[in-house]
Amino acid sequence: MDSEVKDYLDVTDDLLPADEREDLAVNKVADVALRKRSAAPNQIAFVRYLALPFIFLTVALLGGLRLSGLDSSFVFLKPPLLCLIFAAILLVMFFRARLIDLEGWFSESFSLLKNLANGAVLLTLFAATTQLFNSLLPEKGLPFWIVAFCFFWTLWNNLFADFDTKKLLRSLGALFGLAFVVKYLVLANLAAPEGRTWFERLTENPGQEAMTWLLDLPRFSAGTGYIQFFAAALFLIGLYLLPASTNDYEA
Repeated sequence: MDSEVKDYLDVTDDLLPADEREDLAVNKVADVALRKRSAAPNQIAFVRYLALPFIFLTVALLGGLRLSGLDSSFVFLKPPLLCLIFAAILLVMFFRARLIDLEGWFSESFSLLKNLANGAVLLTLFAATTQLFNSLLPEKGLPFWIVAFCFFWTLWNNLFADFDTKKLLRSLGALFGLAFVVKYLVLANLAAPEGRTWFERLTENPGQEAMTWLLDLPRFSAGTGYIQFFAAALFLIGLYLLPASTNDYEA
């Protein structure tokens, strides 16, 4: 028995006859159940139409954010066209894997407002996915094309191969993790620090200066890696909270 109903019966135990207490108990149980059923959709709507867009828009903001290596000032980089293409392919793969059921998000049985709200949520997902690729891809030079080719090869193979949802998630997780390590641990440590003259960098660490010049590595502050790690974690949280369908609202 629900604790709220039990407490209510304890209060009315000595005040009412047994038959009236029984009728009141039935009414109280129905009232508590109704309030619980009405509270659940409100909580779900809050998560899906307020929390999820906030998470994805935060990822979209942080994904293009960098810290200058000279004075740690904020630098915002727009995503290359490849990032939009990769994001579109990844969303198609989510639809194929039924991680997102298109008919569960858009339907003639839904109201116009609900269809528009669902479209807005998926639009923020697309923006966050685009900026996630922008976060993981090196900014320019040979590393950009190498990592971009790895992304393209993996996405293309998964798009047309026999579909396996678990295999897809494992391959994407491994690819994203490897790209993060390559960019923010390997390439970031190969880049020569900013704030020194060319002659000072060349005499103190000629190998690092040579790699920076050959690979055309940008000089960002180490804090950039922390920001992008937080953005990637937020993106995963948003995917976890994202429902495959919104048909449960019609219940």
